Amino acid sequence: MAAYRTFGIFLARQSLNINNSRLIVISRNLRLREFRTNAGNSDGGAGRGSGNTLKLALLGTTVGATGGTIYSLINNWKGKDSHKEHERTLPIRIAQFPAGVTITKRYINPNDKTGLDITLFQFQTCPFCCKVRAFLDYMGISYSVVEVDAVLRQDIKWSPQKKVPMVLIKQANESYVQMTDSSAIISLISTYLNDKSTDIGELADFYPTISFFDNDDKKKHDIMNKYFLMYQERTPKSHTKETEQTERKWRTWADQHLVHLISPNCYQSLGEAFETFQWFSEAGEWDIHFPKWERDLMVYVGATAMWTISKILKRRHNLSDDVRGHIYDALNKWMRELDNCKTKFLGGKQPNLGDLAVYGVLSSMEGCQAFKDCMEKTKISGWYHDVKQLVQQNRGNLIRERIEGQVPSLLN
Repeated sequence: MAAYRTFGIFLARQSLNINNSRLIVISRNLRLREFRTNAGNSDGGAGRGSGNTLKLALLGTTVGATGGTIYSLINNWKGKDSHKEHERTLPIRIAQFPAGVTITKRYINPNDKTGLDITLFQFQTCPFCCKVRAFLDYMGISYSVVEVDAVLRQDIKWSPQKKVPMVLIKQANESYVQMTDSSAIISLISTYLNDKSTDIGELADFYPTISFFDNDDKKKHDIMNKYFLMYQERTPKSHTKETEQTERKWRTWADQHLVHLISPNCYQSLGEAFETFQWFSEAGEWDIHFPKWERDLMVYVGATAMWTISKILKRRHNLSDDVRGHIYDALNKWMRELDNCKTKFLGGKQPNLGDLAVYGVLSSMEGCQAFKDCMEKTKISGWYHDVKQLVQQNRGNLIRERIEGQVPSLLN
């Protein structure tokens, strides 16, 4: 589409260049003809030259305008807001915690000195939600949990963004900043933990949503720097450019490759999909947090939907019928990276954000046959359970409760 505009502008400029050259010649001719007229000679060519010049100028202008019009029409066809390429949107702020929301449980760590007040809206077994929880637990951060109905989503109806994981983090002025992308959430909180001198609400502005067009010319929105920690003047001594790049590489890999292998493996058949959702119900304590009819709706509708979606994802990501083979290959690739590092974790002696991302995504499969097969058929088991032990060791104490319309202070 940009080619139409560029072509039109090119022709218009070329026409103007030609016109300028002709005007110089015409000017000289007019002076010569004026001299000849004064000498008693007449020449009608100057009038015809001016007419040709005007026609060329009009032609160039018309082509340029037509190209610009075509570009505008195509943009309008793409969508009324499609012209807003690279549109920058800051994270949403809300004045107070939304009314009617049910806090289902809290993790309280008595050793938490972060001062953060976080509420996580989640599906218990969503890979991205598992990733955020793995990070919060490993860091020993206290947080509240809202278990969202995966079908009705009543507890996020107040939000213009209907995705989970979502967090509300209280700012210094008592309002809340809202973040929805799992990797951006982790990067934001990691940035704050490195330097608590800046309010987390201000740091959130380092993670704006940017609009862009993908290779299929479809408008997309994403947080382009979501894998970056904004160290500013306080880069940790243990971090080097190489370690940061490696960490970002595997965080990206977990989001863009590994996570896409989960659904095709957990929902290969309708029977396996129902088995998986029954486990989800147990792991998420749906029978405690939701009425029976709502719990059954989530299991049967969710299982059927995910079985269908898994077929679509399988085609979209060019997976063969041997979906187990794809996930085995991915996990073996991860283990080869650890072997090359010659360390227990990607982060060395302790897990880094790359370790926690891969662990979090895989933990969403626990209880499924696919997970058991992965533990048996690859070498991932030892690393996985080492990370799990540290995550559980640092996690706060679980407090189950149902509190509507308010968030009890995590700092008391």
